[in-house]
Amino acid sequence: MAKTAADVAIKAYGLAWKAALPLLRFNGRLREGWEQRTLGTGVPAPARLWMQAASGGEAYLAWEVLKHLKPVGNETLRVLVTTNTLQGHQTLVRAAEEINGRKAGLAVQPWYFPFDAPDLMRRMVERVRPELAVLLETEIWPGFLSACKRRGVSVLLANGRMSTKSLAGYMAWPGLFRALAPDRVLAVSETDGRRFATLFGRDRVGVMPNIKFDRMGDARLTPRKDNPLRDLIGPKDPFVIFGSVRREEEHDVTRLAAGLLSARPAVVLGLFPRHMHHLDLWRRAMDGAGLNWVLRSKLSGPARPGTVVLWDTFGELVPAYGLASAAFVGGSLAPLGGQNFLEPLTSGVTPVTGPHWKNFAWVGREIIDSGLAVEAKDWQDALESLKKILDDTPPRRTVAAAANRYIRDRRGGAEAVAKQVADFLDND
Repeated sequence: MAKTAADVAIKAYGLAWKAALPLLRFNGRLREGWEQRTLGTGVPAPARLWMQAASGGEAYLAWEVLKHLKPVGNETLRVLVTTNTLQGHQTLVRAAEEINGRKAGLAVQPWYFPFDAPDLMRRMVERVRPELAVLLETEIWPGFLSACKRRGVSVLLANGRMSTKSLAGYMAWPGLFRALAPDRVLAVSETDGRRFATLFGRDRVGVMPNIKFDRMGDARLTPRKDNPLRDLIGPKDPFVIFGSVRREEEHDVTRLAAGLLSARPAVVLGLFPRHMHHLDLWRRAMDGAGLNWVLRSKLSGPARPGTVVLWDTFGELVPAYGLASAAFVGGSLAPLGGQNFLEPLTSGVTPVTGPHWKNFAWVGREIIDSGLAVEAKDWQDALESLKKILDDTPPRRTVAAAANRYIRDRRGGAEAVAKQVADFLDND
């Protein structure tokens, strides 16, 4: 697509935004920060670096990068960090307070990312005057990229991820995105890198460690005597956790629970729904399967063997892993993307996951191939895997140490981004 055709596309994109903006005012989630999103109260202070983090998860990645940034030369490095969500903004405010409090030559200002209307983005870029923009993960905003191209702002897309579905969507208009391509893309895997290369061209794409590994601290095992849940699980009772199970996999999870308690009647099973408001669904499922269950909130002493504990208390999954012998991690028996199976690992428990864990593909297939985690093809396979782990439970310290080595070997993403930022700014 010629440059003129890209300009026509951006103009049409701008007209679509003009029609949409009045309607977006009625979206409750967008009311917070509306004035910043529309530049109604002005624009932030000029900054050499603008870093965009879509929501809460990406905001934590931005925080990690900020910790590794250093001023270039003797001047304070002014950084604008933006986000699209309230949770992301709250995270960036805390990050700015920490980084600014260090007085290490950085001045960080959090702000809501403006709506991607091309005229808004042109105003924002012209006033902020960044030399470099850093986009985290999958942040391909045509209005923003067009404004950066127009002003000659370098763009780095870091910690990049792209699904086949997203690539197919972008390839509906490949010439537009090729015209707006970032100067450099650092993808978190070779697979993601190939997808970005298909869209933007191979010459500008590289691979980096995932910053998410930098955010993971080393496993620190809590002795049983210090675990806040120690009185709920008998010291000799095998405790199995079904962590973050989802409504869509209720049928399979229920059969897995019934099969496990039939095969291992001494087990205490802790079932942690991913969404607490679905607790009644799990009560009915346990009743339908003829299983004994009790609410966590009703326990005043150790749960009886052969019982399912329906966990109706927030914030206790990680300490519960600290008492478990085995764990199944939910969201993985149906195509839901999986849940975090690194949490049981760093607590010294070998996790079993179903076949659907694409949301955690960044962890790497090696975690399965090495035996650190177990992938089951269905609920029957998950049952056999849990039984094997219960029959020969690896020492908690051994599992945690192996998990630590795996994570340490994959750190360095935030430092790699900070180095790339320094290279861009040094060349300006």
